[in-house]
Amino acid sequence: MNLKSFFMISVLVVLFVSHAGAQDAEKDTLIAQATVAEAERLLGLEFNATELDSMLKGLQTNRSSYESIRRLDISNAIPPALLFNPVPLDFTFKTEKKPMKTSDPGEVTVPDDLEKLAFYSVGELAELIRTRRITSVALTRMYLDRLERFGPQLKCMVTLTEALALEQAQRADSEIVAGRYRGPLHGYPLRG
Repeated sequence: MNLKSFFMISVLVVLFVSHAGAQDAEKDTLIAQATVAEAERLLGLEFNATELDSMLKGLQTNRSSYESIRRLDISNAIPPALLFNPVPLDFTFKTEKKPMKTSDPGEVTVPDDLEKLAFYSVGELAELIRTRRITSVALTRMYLDRLERFGPQLKCMVTLTEALALEQAQRADSEIVAGRYRGPLHGYPLRG
């Protein structure tokens, strides 16, 4: 039984029983298998005896929840909730800007085989770019070559924008050489 089927049965059974309860309060205490079977027939679903039996407790719980909701006296002047805001009333966020802290990547070297850079951390690659021991273009080219080789097998991309990636890498390299390093992700070829 899937969740959608259970939900449909749950709502229909609660409607049946609530309507019957308005007519006969004494018969309204428990949901019977016959009521579930009737809802099942109306919705065009089929459940075996075990599934019907296992539904009863959940249906009874749902019915109790619906009844408690219906007992709430909510004025029509109260608009429905159209926006959920989890921030408690009178809560204020800290607005103080603190400098970003990064972990020291330690001594990072450029391997002879640039392919090994694919397994370096972002922090390690950022340090190599910042210290200009590798260029963003070289790193981007390495990743583009890997995408060419492994992309068809892994199906890990929708559209490869090689020219754009190389253009952005060249721009980042030019800015870094000019002394305008913007932070750890500057020049890092983001894979999105």
